[in-house]
Amino acid sequence: MMLGRHYHQGAIKIRDIAYEESLPEKFLELILLELKNARIVESVRGAKGGYQLRRDPSEIHLSEIIRLIDGPLAPFGDADQLRTLIDRDLPHRALYQVFLDVRDAAARILENTTLADLIIEAGPKGRGSKLQRNQKKKETASILPMVAGGSQG
Repeated sequence: MMLGRHYHQGAIKIRDIAYEESLPEKFLELILLELKNARIVESVRGAKGGYQLRRDPSEIHLSEIIRLIDGPLAPFGDADQLRTLIDRDLPHRALYQVFLDVRDAAARILENTTLADLIIEAGPKGRGSKLQRNQKKKETASILPMVAGGSQG
C-alpha cells in the first residue's frame, strides 16, 4: 500500500515500509522479493535506494498479487477442479456449485480491484478510496430500513 501511495516519489527503503505498514522487515523482504521476481516492484540501489512499483497502481490488480503470494484466489481450489467435481460427484453437486460461485465472485472482485482503489487519497472532498465509499454505501443501506421501519421485535 505504501508503495502505491508514494508511487511518484521514488524508491522507499524497506525499514520505512516496514515501519509504516507495521510489518517485520524480514517478512517484508520475502514479499518484496516475490513481487520483484514477478516484475511488480523494482529495487533501486544507492543512498536513495529502496523499492518502488514498476507500474502505476491503477494497473496492478489484487488478483495478481494474491495469486503470486497465496496461490488460488479462493480456499476451495481452482475453478477447473470444482467444475470436474460438479460433473462427477452428483450427490455433492450443489455444494460444489456454491463453492464455485463463491470462488467466481471473489475472483471477480479481486480482478476488478486495483492497488489504486485501496489507496486513501485526501482529495478536495476527502472521499477516500473506492472500496471505502462502497463500504459506506452498504452501511447506510443496512441502517436505513431500521430507521425508516422502526424497531421490530
